[in-house]
Amino acid sequence: MTPSTPENRPDRIPAPRSRKPTMADVAARVGVSRALVSLVFRDQPGASPQTRERVFEAAAEIGYRPDMAARLLARGRSKVLGVLFTAGDPHHVDLVEAIYPAAEALGYDLVLSAAVPTRGEHQAIEALIGHRSEALLLCGPTVAGEDIAAIAERIPTVVVGRRLRGVPVDIVASHDRPGARAAIDHLVGLGHRDIVHVDGGARPGSSGRRRAYCDAMRSHGLGDRVRVMRGGHTAEGGGEAARAMLAEDRPLPTAVFASNDQCAIGLLDVLTRAGVRIPEQVSVVGYDDSRIAGLGHVDLTTVRQDAHRLARLAVQAADEQLRGVRSAGAHMRLESRLLVRGTSGPPRSR
Repeated sequence: MTPSTPENRPDRIPAPRSRKPTMADVAARVGVSRALVSLVFRDQPGASPQTRERVFEAAAEIGYRPDMAARLLARGRSKVLGVLFTAGDPHHVDLVEAIYPAAEALGYDLVLSAAVPTRGEHQAIEALIGHRSEALLLCGPTVAGEDIAAIAERIPTVVVGRRLRGVPVDIVASHDRPGARAAIDHLVGLGHRDIVHVDGGARPGSSGRRRAYCDAMRSHGLGDRVRVMRGGHTAEGGGEAARAMLAEDRPLPTAVFASNDQCAIGLLDVLTRAGVRIPEQVSVVGYDDSRIAGLGHVDLTTVRQDAHRLARLAVQAADEQLRGVRSAGAHMRLESRLLVRGTSGPPRSR
């Protein structure tokens, strides 16, 4: 007789790995057929509201989650829209949040892919296509126009927040120039003459805002006061511009128009830390009206882009392309408007 040792005792035999719960397990728990459970998870008719509730409760209890890939394959169409956005951009975050209900209203799911410093837009876009997206919504893409045209040949594409010429894609964007012009008109109306623009570089929308600033200054007889400083669409870029202003051997401007809210917030942070009073010494105006701009401790005067309407139009444009209602190439532009808050006021007399 073989002696009992720790190695051969029955209680030392490794237990089999627990398997993942299946749809059959859900059906057995509820006491219905697997086919009926399948109808519930595919949101098809055939089950009463009470049965649907019991199925979802049972699935939650045993930890069952439907296989999304299998569901998409069963549909024939994926009904998935892929969304490219830039991580850390508050305006893009607002857009993504608004895209969700707009997509759900038309029966679409979303898959998101972020562009980050270690992951470029091309890689992010390929990931969206790999997840069986039927169409792409590209929020403020910076890739070359010819690359976007090549992508649009593979998959219906909608560009949000960037104007492109000669590219056969739908474009949904705010009309930047009137909003920027309103910002300068506001500052001049308060009595400002020494108004600096902190530029957004090559980011989408920057060139239109820059031109609008220059044109508005000239129209007010301030052509000799036009001054564009390098910044960027980040708080770091705005902060660098503010530090450059503080280091100059000249008075600070009485007002700054930043190319976007992030840039404006970077400016505000550095200026206030240096003891500059806002708006008594320097008024600051941003662009986008991202959520952070309206917070009480920020209270940023800014130009509002309607993220919810941009999102609705973008989703509708993708849906129209997918349903064959029309060909790509529509340009939809929304008016932007100035929101006056606490960071702008009359200049202090010098």
